[in-house]
Amino acid sequence: MFKFRLLVSAIALTGSMAVAAAEALPTTAPAPADNPTTAEKVELGKILYHDPRLSSTGTVACASCHNTMLGGEDNRPNSMGVNGQTGGRSAPTVWNSAFNKVQFWDGRAASLEAQAAGPVTNPIEMGMKSWDDVVARLKTIDGYQVAFEKAFGDKNSITKDNATKAIAAYERTLITPNSAYDKYVSGNKAALTEQQVRGLEKANQLGCTSCHSGPAFNGPGAFQKFPVISNGYFEAQHHFSKDGGLAEVTGKDSDKHMWKVPTLRNIALTAPYFHNGSVKTLDQAVRIMGKLQLDKDLSDADVNDIVAFLNALTGEFPHQTMPVLPGTPGKTFN
Repeated sequence: MFKFRLLVSAIALTGSMAVAAAEALPTTAPAPADNPTTAEKVELGKILYHDPRLSSTGTVACASCHNTMLGGEDNRPNSMGVNGQTGGRSAPTVWNSAFNKVQFWDGRAASLEAQAAGPVTNPIEMGMKSWDDVVARLKTIDGYQVAFEKAFGDKNSITKDNATKAIAAYERTLITPNSAYDKYVSGNKAALTEQQVRGLEKANQLGCTSCHSGPAFNGPGAFQKFPVISNGYFEAQHHFSKDGGLAEVTGKDSDKHMWKVPTLRNIALTAPYFHNGSVKTLDQAVRIMGKLQLDKDLSDADVNDIVAFLNALTGEFPHQTMPVLPGTPGKTFN
């Protein structure tokens, strides 16, 4: 998946440490062979992504929980779906999700197309009874007939498969390159402050980047156990182990507390933190990760330096023109 990575030559950091093959975030994402990216498909996907009529109550869109006007999620511990319901997990960011190996916190979807299908019929999230009902609704909206035909070239192109392909095509454009870190590894040594460089060095020395590696800082593999180290104090506060992670899907004991490694890109904008959104601040999240994953008690200075570095991973958000949704003159679905 990462054949497109922009590999940067080894860069010298302050002191004696060097990071080999540091990678800037690519500005485009690869598309699967059966879903090539086109402008028409992206535009349709953007419309569907922002349309609350894909929910049973007409109140929840993909964008409701994954807000592309800020951090790609909703800054809530648990996102709110139809009829005010909330689930047990915090919405992951949609920004740079094209570079994830798997989707959802528990990694149950292998692609953006598969992920796009899930929330629409989840009874807590968007609440539609079936995708057949979604397709039937879309077919009654004249503007969608036109948009699907433009994107897929067929008068009978309003299908679940095409809808999820369009949403995934749009999501593959949601990339935030040119962060201070990207500029630094591309040769601009003034792009990071001294404190941010110290934070990068510390993250490497501690082993943070053994999991959060690569251009998206989400690692070479799909999953990592969390927490690795049992800690009664943090468990009592945050209940991290209450959710079984991947095991909730597979039923396997070996998958207990296995999670998709989340990207660190734009992490300064995506509080609260962890799968259950139980940690409000980035400095506390860093301290907890040090203890539960590395068995390290980080000093205030180390935490501050790492947080400074993580702020350097906030990228440039692409300019977007919000879509005008196809209208239904004289009628409503609810």
